Amino acid sequence: MRGFAKAFVAGNITRDPEMRATPNGSQVANFSIAVNRVFKATDGTQQEQVSYLECVAWGKTGETIAQYTKKGSPILVIGRLEQRSWEDKTTGQKRSRTEIIVEDFTFLGGGAGATGASAGGSAPRATSSRSTKKVEDDFVPEDLPEDEEINLDDIPF
Repeated sequence: MRGFAKAFVAGNITRDPEMRATPNGSQVANFSIAVNRVFKATDGTQQEQVSYLECVAWGKTGETIAQYTKKGSPILVIGRLEQRSWEDKTTGQKRSRTEIIVEDFTFLGGGAGATGASAGGSAPRATSSRSTKKVEDDFVPEDLPEDEEINLDDIPF
């Protein structure tokens, strides 16, 4: 059986994305997302728990996130979970971390101010690294023939 590890995470970026290049020239952005969860404790009080999730975005995806976001920016990321391990050079201890490798994302919030775009620039309202749909493919109600009546029983909802 093949495994499946996909994450859909909406939260706020906890620090400005760090953009760097690998030795072979690939661009990569690293950032963290805080996800708040509110729940009722056994004693009936409302509690809040925050999880901090590390994200890695490669190529154009990483460049776009680094360009249009900053600490506090709301974002939705979709990606695969990946665990990496290494040995700490200073202590010799084995370390590991589970990261979200960003495959797709959407900026959340309203307009350039919420997404952290620089003054004078405008951030995309929503971005998808895999989006291929063209505006002209959208259905426009004016495309209906004027003389054709709509039967409400034909609507599936």
